[in-house]
Amino acid sequence: MSLHITGMIWARPTSDLEVQTGAPFQPNHIAELTLAHEAGGFDRVLAGYWTNAADGFLVLAQAAAVARKINFLIAHRPGFVAPTLAARKLATLDHLTGGRLALHVISGGEDADQRKDGDFADHAARYRRTDEFLSVLRRTWDATAPFDHDGEFYRAQQAWSDIRPLQPGGIPIFFGGASPAAIDVAGRHAHVYALFGEPLADTAAVLQRVRDGVPPGKEIAFSWSNRPIIAATEKQAWEKAHAIRERALAKQRRLGTAGLQAGQAVNSQRLVGLSQRGEVLDERLWTAMAGVLGGRGNSTALVGTAEQVARAMLRYRQIGVSHYILRGWDPVPDTVQYGQELLPLLREIAAAEDAGRVSVAAA
Repeated sequence: MSLHITGMIWARPTSDLEVQTGAPFQPNHIAELTLAHEAGGFDRVLAGYWTNAADGFLVLAQAAAVARKINFLIAHRPGFVAPTLAARKLATLDHLTGGRLALHVISGGEDADQRKDGDFADHAARYRRTDEFLSVLRRTWDATAPFDHDGEFYRAQQAWSDIRPLQPGGIPIFFGGASPAAIDVAGRHAHVYALFGEPLADTAAVLQRVRDGVPPGKEIAFSWSNRPIIAATEKQAWEKAHAIRERALAKQRRLGTAGLQAGQAVNSQRLVGLSQRGEVLDERLWTAMAGVLGGRGNSTALVGTAEQVARAMLRYRQIGVSHYILRGWDPVPDTVQYGQELLPLLREIAAAEDAGRVSVAAA
């Protein structure tokens, strides 16, 4: 099975541990972080979507201007851009990156956050809209003649795009969301289903739910997200983890945001539920930060030496995970450390496992 590692980039220095400072768009930071991922052997970088942040399309355009090999993943929320226009924007960005683009579709989990951009659709409507959006998006890329569309959320007459994705097979689609509606839409449209860092048994159950909803003959890959904490010894790694929690709590006290509750999104609720089940699950899956952050975003961490974390990650590969999204707590130094210590071991052990020489459960 293939192994794909994705990192994350932001328009400015961003951390759950420090208060953001400086201009909201810093091209030099985008370049530094992107090149750190490329030098570290990451396969992709993800530019996320936030209602207060710089536009991800332009963040990735800047990243593509400096990085020549790494691939890109753009997060996009359907509902704010017509699918015909989104199809042209994405196809243009695919050409700009030399055919290195993938699309991460996020329908949105928090009503209040969606309303910041003027979206007042409820959860069920958002997923119906995403389903229609992706159908029109794909049709725009594949059409051999102008077409009309008259749906619940979108209407178009004689829609046509001169520009199509540079990649012969089209732009790969990643999809996030843990609700039944999300899994239903993912089964129809996604090439890669992305989930947060849950324990092995929980992850296996989600993977099976998604597989059960995939139409016959369609294949889907799986991505698992985590924020590893590694050090020279296991003891030092846990000390580092506890220091990270204290820094996060100190930031919250400074901003007056301590005591965050679980968000409305199903994923947020699942992650907070993990923290309530136990601070450490599956030996080294640390859930405490999911509780601190109210389950928002990728907030669980595998803790240990680089080899311990690599072997723990590859246990997910045994149940069908082939993609990993890794995000550091201190983004630039963690990216460098992952590239120097974690990723080489991941690939070395995975190759040995594929050759049947060792078990990831060893050591």
